[in-house]
Amino acid sequence: MTKRGKNYKKSAENIDRLKRYGFEEAVQLTLDCSHPKFDETIDVAVRLGVDPRHADQMVRGTVVLPHGVGKVVRVIVFAKGEKEKEATDAGADYVGSDEYITKIQGGWMEFDKAIATPDMMSSVSKLGRILGPRGMMPNAKLGTVTFDVAKAVNEIKAGKIDFRVEKAGIVHVPMGKVSFGLNNLVENISAFMDTILRLKPPASKGTYLRSIAISTTMGPCVKIDPADVKGLST
Repeated sequence: MTKRGKNYKKSAENIDRLKRYGFEEAVQLTLDCSHPKFDETIDVAVRLGVDPRHADQMVRGTVVLPHGVGKVVRVIVFAKGEKEKEATDAGADYVGSDEYITKIQGGWMEFDKAIATPDMMSSVSKLGRILGPRGMMPNAKLGTVTFDVAKAVNEIKAGKIDFRVEKAGIVHVPMGKVSFGLNNLVENISAFMDTILRLKPPASKGTYLRSIAISTTMGPCVKIDPADVKGLST
């Protein structure tokens, strides 16, 4: 059984575990439950009425959070020629081709996101077993396999995140930091939920948004009423 600290228990006393709170009320309550001396991350978990085992019910996408996630994201771009300069000018942390592929094969992983131009994918595919399990493999559907490397770098640096429903039908993503405050977190979560709603698979039957929970890194979760987030727009 998990042993909880006194701050966790004190915060949990203020939360009705059976209640589904209004959207903004839930965010504010989560902020009020933050006690640690570090800037905690705010996480959101959404349980969807889909069966990810079926391709036509897979929910996967990207969203640019208006206020980012409060983390410096290191970006590597696999490109050659003029696209190298374009990536460098856009602010990519590492830009190159075969030399970086060799480094990664040797165990180097000093980056968070990877972008590749289409002509580089035959070489980058060698990294599938390394980057794939980490969710870092460039993917055209996520906008990370593209010739428009400047746009891709700028979006990631500005707060673009990608997400994918897990086997249990849950999408779990970071939405920012406690220091963001109520308004910025509400805008970030609104942008994410709006994207989730727009990605509802036609094959999904019954209730799509089954449950939503928000929590800090070390705090208790607060349940959000799904009905209160429907119709949100960025």
